[in-house]
Amino acid sequence: MKGTFRGGVHPSHKSKDPTKGVKTREYVSDTVKIIMNMNIGAPAKPCVKKGDQVRVGQVIGEAQGFMSVPVHASVSGTVLAVEPIPYLAEAPSMAVTIQNDFKDEWVELHPLGDVEHVDPSLVIPAIQNAGICGMGGACFPTHVKLSLKPDQKCDTIIVNGAECETHLTADHRLMLENSRRIVDGLRAVMRALDVKNGVIAIEDNKADAIAAMKEASFGRQGVTVKTLRTKYPQGGEKQLIEAITGRQVPSGGLPIQVNVVVLNVGTCAAIADAIIDGKPLISRITTITGCVRKPSNLRLRIGTLVEDLIGECGGFSEDAGKIVFGGAMTGMPIPNTSVPIAKATNGVVVYNKHDGASVEEGPCIRCGKCVSVCPIGLNPFQIKAAADADDLEKCKALHVMDCILCGSCSFDCPSRRWLTASFKNAKQKITLQAKKAAAAQQGGTAK
Repeated sequence: MKGTFRGGVHPSHKSKDPTKGVKTREYVSDTVKIIMNMNIGAPAKPCVKKGDQVRVGQVIGEAQGFMSVPVHASVSGTVLAVEPIPYLAEAPSMAVTIQNDFKDEWVELHPLGDVEHVDPSLVIPAIQNAGICGMGGACFPTHVKLSLKPDQKCDTIIVNGAECETHLTADHRLMLENSRRIVDGLRAVMRALDVKNGVIAIEDNKADAIAAMKEASFGRQGVTVKTLRTKYPQGGEKQLIEAITGRQVPSGGLPIQVNVVVLNVGTCAAIADAIIDGKPLISRITTITGCVRKPSNLRLRIGTLVEDLIGECGGFSEDAGKIVFGGAMTGMPIPNTSVPIAKATNGVVVYNKHDGASVEEGPCIRCGKCVSVCPIGLNPFQIKAAADADDLEKCKALHVMDCILCGSCSFDCPSRRWLTASFKNAKQKITLQAKKAAAAQQGGTAK
């Protein structure tokens, strides 16, 4: 039986065709801009200055507390600037700009050896020191996710190879080209948490990846590959857990509350690199597609500018109307091509002016389609009404904070209602409200 979940939608996967058969190639640019806030939690603090010479893998941003990860130089060369730059949020992001000398000189590395023999107690500290955070979703620091409290127990680790988002094929190529490293990363975490059951979950539209991962998993203790039905958002944590285990994460809860940890395939490969080779997270595979002359899967150094990677793909094939980090369902529009990629940038999609144009929303016709496709079981049309009225208390009562912003409701709405955007705004307002309340109690100011 193929795993699945309630609700969801079926966007066309033809958008993946331009790159799903394209082998990954490496591209290294002459300049990188590496932002310090690539993860949920506290941003790293720059520890280099203009004029410094740095090597690949050198710490250029120090973690600020447990809910933070260090940032490493992705190229060797000269620090050109340490300054805030416009990014994807209202406030600028602190960034370190490095001029690449193309010597690719690394800092001294400290590999721990084979994942089946490494001391399990060394795995999570190695992950933390390598600056690894979630590479397929919310950029949650991986060492935090794996640092279980005394009352928490994990019996299953799920590796997310669904890649259900439109356009993206980065994870697909990783599973085909570096399958063993994914299994190595999974086994390292299984040993660190003393977990006997590791499941690699892949949608059934990736038969070649399923075969590759089964071959790589053969003979590896406790590792199995599970085939999922192709449906969006199959790659959501809660949807994966339901499809694989039948368990449901409670409202407002985390996967560990049902004894599960979910990791992306890219995260697992990065973990293997940290354990086996001692390498920090300084590069990733990213899909570049849409209105570019040569759609590609590129292994990019963290901090590569969008203008450079588009140039590597032959430039625009027609006038760009919108450029998005990610796919069509959950992608984040970027302001310009001078924006750099981060650890979680799995795709850059260029839309032409027609496809990138905004649409006006129509009136709700009470068809109920948004309710039927919501994978969480929410009532989107009711939340939308409350959000438009700025009634945050009603939004909370309708469980807007459980919304995973997958976009399924907006995708299926015949009136083209701006449902997901309204929910995102409401969630941001509620979060800011809570921060202000907490700061007031402590006598501080929320930012």
